[in-house]
Amino acid sequence: MPANNTATTAAVSVRLAPATEKDVGLILWFIKELAIYERSENEVTATEDLLRKNLFGPRPYAEVIFAYVKRSDEEEEKPAGFALFFHNFSTWVGKPGLYLEDLFVCPEYRGLGLGKKLLAQLACITKERDCGRMEWVVLDWNEPSIQFYLSLGAKQMKEWIINRVTGKALEDLSSL
Repeated sequence: MPANNTATTAAVSVRLAPATEKDVGLILWFIKELAIYERSENEVTATEDLLRKNLFGPRPYAEVIFAYVKRSDEEEEKPAGFALFFHNFSTWVGKPGLYLEDLFVCPEYRGLGLGKKLLAQLACITKERDCGRMEWVVLDWNEPSIQFYLSLGAKQMKEWIINRVTGKALEDLSSL
């Protein structure tokens, strides 16, 4: 990520920055806020210890970028959004891809272009790392996000169905 990734527009300053280990509490807060928005707050089992281990341990599995906003000279900079992403791999393209797991902007900061700035930064990372593509999913009821993504040139892959194995089903599958 470029060292000076700051933009100022109409008395609003936006800064994007990668998360560090000291940010695990903030990462968990954003995850919980996203879960509330997605009507799934009871499904969050992540803890600061798990995030520390899996994001900043010997084998980091994902990365996080924060969007910080400062609305005026009197106000302190505040965390306003985040993106959590990791690499997958496309056998057809023969290259890694960048998978966006979570993107969330706090409601009070929506309309400032933070989601677009975070996605643009991820697109830059995708290109810098020579990835073949960038992908993510969106809930089918989240029409504002769907329209936002389409406006940025995203193509919906409706022929693909996500499959997931967790809990007892994962235990059963692993013991076959």
